[in-house]
Amino acid sequence: MPTPRFLCDEMLQRLGRWLRAAGYDTAIATPGDEDRALVEQARDEGRWLVTRDRHLARFRNGDGRIVLLEANDTPALAAELSTRFRIDWLSAPFSRCLDCNTPLRPATAEQWQQVPESALARSTVARYCPTCDKVFWEGSHVRRMRHTLEHFQRGEWIIAGD
Repeated sequence: MPTPRFLCDEMLQRLGRWLRAAGYDTAIATPGDEDRALVEQARDEGRWLVTRDRHLARFRNGDGRIVLLEANDTPALAAELSTRFRIDWLSAPFSRCLDCNTPLRPATAEQWQQVPESALARSTVARYCPTCDKVFWEGSHVRRMRHTLEHFQRGEWIIAGD
């Protein structure tokens, strides 16, 4: 079974960012996108449209690619989606830009110069987003997020630091 690709509606932006953090190709709807446009985007891009909106879940032409989640908070939503898709939360952590979903590249020596000196002693990995033109390194925020992904992988539905 190929790795699933997702489109999270605007209500599930936070879940979408966690999926990106885990390395899943996850588009996130722009606020105000129309239901029909979301269904068409999911169909055209071969994505699963993930929503909590019952009306959207019953949309015609969804081609069975609309996933209705029932949970109310992000950890419970992650648990529910994990059950349906067997999400591997540690398959490729931090390999995608959390902002735009672009696959990250290893940072060049020149890009490493953008990493704050205080982070250089603790960070051994830096990645670059060619779309956003940003450098990401493994600081305390990434360590907390990695901790959450590890919890999710073990079936412990808590977000570190919350």
